[in-house]
Amino acid sequence: QVQLVESGGGLVQAGGSLRLSCAASGRTFSRYAVGWFRQAPGKEREFLAAVSRGGGGSQYYADSVKGRFTISRDNAKNTVYLQMNSLKPEDTAVYYCAATRSLIFTPRAMEYWGKGILVTVSS
Repeated sequence: QVQLVESGGGLVQAGGSLRLSCAASGRTFSRYAVGWFRQAPGKEREFLAAVSRGGGGSQYYADSVKGRFTISRDNAKNTVYLQMNSLKPEDTAVYYCAATRSLIFTPRAMEYWGKGILVTVSS
């Protein structure tokens, strides 16, 4: 069982930055790949980025955030981060982290989810 808690969201102006954190419980956290998703009102949940199991040597990004967002993990702290730069109003959404033992990063494939945190980007 893995429990995930997101933090670091809030209100930021366009062009600004935020760093989201996903803190996990459980001794086996390093066995899970972790992804970040977001969901805006009226839209489907969207994959943003993922980091592989273990040391996190592989990262995966959606085209919409490539070059602006960076995912990383610190297994000693049981935490995965999402650094978000050059934020745009269209990045406004609820952001979720999720964990899976597979390398498939669709919402259906994720095994555990956090409750989400709101990010609002003002123009």
